[in-house]
Amino acid sequence: MRDRFTSTLAQLGPLSVWRYANLLPVSRDNSVSIGEGGTGLPRSRRLARDLHLRELYFKNEGQNPTGSFKDRGMTVAVTRAMEIGSKSALCASTGNTSASMAAYAAKAGLRAEVLIPKGKIAKGKLLQAIVHGAKIVELKGNFDNALQKARAIVEKNNRIYLANSLNPYRIEGQKTIVFEIWEQLGHKVPDYLLVPVGNAGNISAIWKGFKELIRLRITNRAPRLIGVQAAGAAPIAKAYSQGVETVKFLENPETLASAIRIGAPARWKGALSAVRESKGAMLTVGDCEILHAQRLLADHEGIFAEPASATSLAGLIRVRKTGLIGANDRVVCIVTGHGLKDQKIIAS
Repeated sequence: MRDRFTSTLAQLGPLSVWRYANLLPVSRDNSVSIGEGGTGLPRSRRLARDLHLRELYFKNEGQNPTGSFKDRGMTVAVTRAMEIGSKSALCASTGNTSASMAAYAAKAGLRAEVLIPKGKIAKGKLLQAIVHGAKIVELKGNFDNALQKARAIVEKNNRIYLANSLNPYRIEGQKTIVFEIWEQLGHKVPDYLLVPVGNAGNISAIWKGFKELIRLRITNRAPRLIGVQAAGAAPIAKAYSQGVETVKFLENPETLASAIRIGAPARWKGALSAVRESKGAMLTVGDCEILHAQRLLADHEGIFAEPASATSLAGLIRVRKTGLIGANDRVVCIVTGHGLKDQKIIAS
């Protein structure tokens, strides 16, 4: 990843993410990278003023090579695949994972196969997977059905490398967003950090990253994490609001935010732990709120985000009305993917 980590963590090794001593479980030798990471953290002026916030930032993950945060996890996962001698990689996807895996597999010279729910993937994301040479297999049902199929395939053939967020190496890569935010804020952590939640790998990884900074005594505090789900695909938020310890999966999740249209999130335990341990929250926003937030990001901040990415801002707008976040709090919203990936929503 790009050389941005130039402060206290420098004592752990040179800047490249492949050299964060003891922070990533792969060797930097022969790492599979196409320039991921080092994404911007622009400070908001207009939306901060409108929302009466002293400090508001947007971590723009759409600046990654394939246009989403998935590249952070995929660079580590595919590097691990090469370390263990895998020749092919497989994933189920609503879009961003397939685009990222196909690109990194192409870089590594691995065969790539993608299982997608028929008719439920944005064409921009599917095109990326195709152009990078992945074999595309369409299945009936939704993402959860595709993931079940992928897991069954890997159980029968352990020579195939599963690249979904069930893969712990994906989580290891995605936690690096925390290290960048800490540095970009001048060696500080936010008071609140809002994250779109679908399969829940990202929020789980982010919490892991902050706990590691605390363990290493680089900081002594972590932000409160607020996970935001689309109302039609919110099994984790429902479990959180009910105060229960298990998540009841949805058979037919529905939201226009295709990237988080997931009814059986694989990392639900990590998501609940993240919001509860950080004394944060898990909430829902409707599709109209998501579209409104997408427009605000574009015409107030110059950031074109896909609908799922705008759920963090939609959630912020909602919690500001409740008073959960105060005017003097330092707030970061994670923007997970670029708007060009899902153009149909804007064009319709």
